[in-house]
Amino acid sequence: MHLTLKIEATKPAAANFLQQQARFDRFIDVFNNECPPEALAMKCPAEVYQPSPRPYTGLPDIDYRLHDKTIVVTRCGRICLGKKKINFSQVFAGQAVGIKEVHDDIWLVSFMYYDLGYFDLETRVFEPLENPFGPKVLPMS
Repeated sequence: MHLTLKIEATKPAAANFLQQQARFDRFIDVFNNECPPEALAMKCPAEVYQPSPRPYTGLPDIDYRLHDKTIVVTRCGRICLGKKKINFSQVFAGQAVGIKEVHDDIWLVSFMYYDLGYFDLETRVFEPLENPFGPKVLPMS
């Protein structure tokens, strides 16, 4: 499908964004309603699609019970603690993170089950951990 999309809808590119979007929309319509693939027993995707019976309720709120505070990261990617602003990451904008004071004015920042790094409240500098999302390897005894 991706190669077909690339060939039929992007080569050559349309003159402007609106024309390109029209080409994408036409491709989606043809793909879903006119071209039956073998994988679906020669039925079009629109013929076999069924919406999920389970309603999507969104993700539950994240609870940081082991942290001192839960803070929502600002749109510009900052953690605000009192009147102090710490540049964190726009990637987490709008997300709740847990912060925990681990030493005098040194705070640990966590997202879900991952410790992301530390910031010093005086210098307002965030220091990320090496790779908080990497594999967890237990030391050998």
